[in-house]
Amino acid sequence: MLHIDPIAIDLLLPQTQCAQCGFAGCMPYAEAIATGAAPINRCAPGGDKGIRALAAITGQRYAPLDPAHGIHKPRVLAVIDEARCIGCTICIQKCPVDAIAGAAKVMHTVIADECTGCELCVVPCPVDCIALVPMPDSHPAIAASDLAAAIARERHRARLARLAKRAEERREPAACDVDHGDVAAKPDTIDAGSPPAGNSAPIGSPAHKRAAIAAALARARARRNEVGGAGT
Repeated sequence: MLHIDPIAIDLLLPQTQCAQCGFAGCMPYAEAIATGAAPINRCAPGGDKGIRALAAITGQRYAPLDPAHGIHKPRVLAVIDEARCIGCTICIQKCPVDAIAGAAKVMHTVIADECTGCELCVVPCPVDCIALVPMPDSHPAIAASDLAAAIARERHRARLARLAKRAEERREPAACDVDHGDVAAKPDTIDAGSPPAGNSAPIGSPAHKRAAIAAALARARARRNEVGGAGT
């Protein structure tokens, strides 16, 4: 295999930062390819075209996409059903490119042109209010893919730098694992509501988050019941 700068390899990756390859993002995967620690056929968003480009630059033998790391499919966008959103901020914490706007207890929305379609926000949503829709041809990731990839790369780097600085300020080690959001956020950005009375879990702890989300869900159900009762 040729000795290639991982930056050159990263330039060939789609910058979805989806972690399907098994690494925390496109650059960590590029670094693994550069050292021979990972094969070139793990990037599902890049598909066959991406694998062939990686083979050409690295000297690795071409191999079809490894199905264990997903399938190549048309790009998608995340869309939040704002009427069902409870403002828990979990999707904001998971988005690797800061493409979701909102705050605790406030409705969230996806900034469509900045969404990479990584899908990382879908499963963690506690109320299943995030759907995936086909990415239109006018989306920057399709209409201007190189520019969109460069912007996504910089947004991801900026996010990691911000999280690392925040962790350092709190004297905690920065963590950038495949969940793209397990670094502790400031309590005022993760609190989805006041936890049930009697909860003594430290603010910002996993137990506190779970209790806060449970409280938010209870309030959302109560609001729906009130609306349903009013309509009868």
